[in-house]
Amino acid sequence: MDFVDLLPFGPVEDTVLETLEGCVRSGFGLAVRRLPPLPDPLFAYDAARGQFDSARILREVFDRRDPRASRVLAVTRVDLFIPVLSFVFGQAQLEGPAALISLARLRQEFYGFPTDMPLLLERTAKEALHELGHSFGLIHCPDPACVISLSSSIEQVDAKNGAFCPGCRALLGDRLAKAGSIGRDPGPREGTPC
Repeated sequence: MDFVDLLPFGPVEDTVLETLEGCVRSGFGLAVRRLPPLPDPLFAYDAARGQFDSARILREVFDRRDPRASRVLAVTRVDLFIPVLSFVFGQAQLEGPAALISLARLRQEFYGFPTDMPLLLERTAKEALHELGHSFGLIHCPDPACVISLSSSIEQVDAKNGAFCPGCRALLGDRLAKAGSIGRDPGPREGTPC
């Protein structure tokens, strides 16, 4: 239970997957196992919204997880939503094994700007740390520079410094020490949107 599975839904650039692998290793001290990509999650498409239901994808991630893995982090290029919000950057089960991030709104192209791969990689790492932090039981931090702080806009993602604040880092250390019992979660939980 000392590894995280990385699960791409649809095509995801190798540089993004390599960044996620490095971020999990350095942020959580866990090994990463990259799984073969699955097709885009068309089962979760909501035609009325023109987006993909994050909770449906998260349930699929949970159902596909390997119980030997501490966590599974799914990554997709599709735009995500939950019913009460117009979009989410990602979602995770609080103290559960499944987490999900979307690259759609992390890309500069979404906002009408030219591609900026370094910025995409920075934002992706922040969101991975954020969602996996939720999976280890961390809740939103009031410090806007902390990676676990709430992000309801891309400006808030960019304002984060890419690391946990000292208080959240200490809490995470406690949670990681107990990760064996957390990884054996008895069933799906509602996700925590970012």
